[in-house]
Amino acid sequence: MGGGPEAKKDKVLFVLPFPEPTDVTDRLKRKFPNIDFEYINLTSHRDGVWVRHKELPKEIYHDITILGTLAVLPEKPEDCPRLELTHIFSAGINHITDNPVYKDTDVTFTTSNGIHGPQIAEWVVMTALIQSHKYNPLYELQKQHKWGQKHTSENYGKVSDLVGQRLGVLGYGSIGRQVARVGKAMGMDVIAYTAHAKDTPAARADNGYIVPGTGDPDGSIPSAWYSGTTKAELHRFLAQDVDLLLVSVPLTKATLRLLGAAEFAVLGRRNAFVTNISRGKVVDQPALVDALKDGTLRGAALDVVDPEPLPEDDPLWDAPNVTITPHISGLGDAYAKRAFEVMELNLERRANGEELINVVDKKRGY
Repeated sequence: MGGGPEAKKDKVLFVLPFPEPTDVTDRLKRKFPNIDFEYINLTSHRDGVWVRHKELPKEIYHDITILGTLAVLPEKPEDCPRLELTHIFSAGINHITDNPVYKDTDVTFTTSNGIHGPQIAEWVVMTALIQSHKYNPLYELQKQHKWGQKHTSENYGKVSDLVGQRLGVLGYGSIGRQVARVGKAMGMDVIAYTAHAKDTPAARADNGYIVPGTGDPDGSIPSAWYSGTTKAELHRFLAQDVDLLLVSVPLTKATLRLLGAAEFAVLGRRNAFVTNISRGKVVDQPALVDALKDGTLRGAALDVVDPEPLPEDDPLWDAPNVTITPHISGLGDAYAKRAFEVMELNLERRANGEELINVVDKKRGY
């Protein structure tokens, strides 16, 4: 904010669905004595369910300059006349893009992109290995206290390890970079696909938040890069002998139903495995079910589906070789800590007049 004796102090309002982490907020108050902080926990946890226990009056937003939230925004721009910066405590923003404060103002939005890579990468590896190592039937045997036989219909001896397989990363952001790092460490070849060309070292660098010791900061892991916004360019990437496809693109108008029957047919040349941790609507779900049933794809791991929750009678539940989890791959005990770290870094940058990280390009939608 501007200087002068009459200048108002910045005010940060946190509106989040978990109790205040006082160790974090106390540190912020000490570090930024010229900022007023307020924290509102909108929900409580009762009998295993998060319950919203208060509604916010619109007046609460009137004097804030910075908002930290997961999904709750003022309803109208006139409710927040001083708002300059909103930090979203998630990587995706598709759930807020219809809000007038997002659509109709020049308020800067930043995300927590970069905090999810470690736990999601572990989920990706876990679900891939569960299927390739035929763990599900082994677990059923364990529950029955039975010792499995090596040579059965499951054919446990025919496990294909990941060494030499090709990982195609569709959307080479922070999550894709950490999956690539882990995949390469396990002996995989990695190729990357982005909407826009990354044809220089500077363009391939990750300039967002990076959990220390993770990811691909300089973009050196992929053996090849592909890019484009047309089906032909996408198919060229998918046709590069991809064994495991990671879907990690944001949900936008351009990526809605990006993968369907035609794309699965291309992947079917290698009988590929598809992993989706982005959004369910990126995939044509009925086409995916068909590709699993007829063996075009050898399997799929899905942390996101359409709709969520997935109805009990949806045919996806019974598709062969599919693992489904309830949109939890990004969760972990470090989630909030890392999201606050991104916001703290941007508070520092803002105070120093420096460029912020993880700024949303509203034209692209991410």
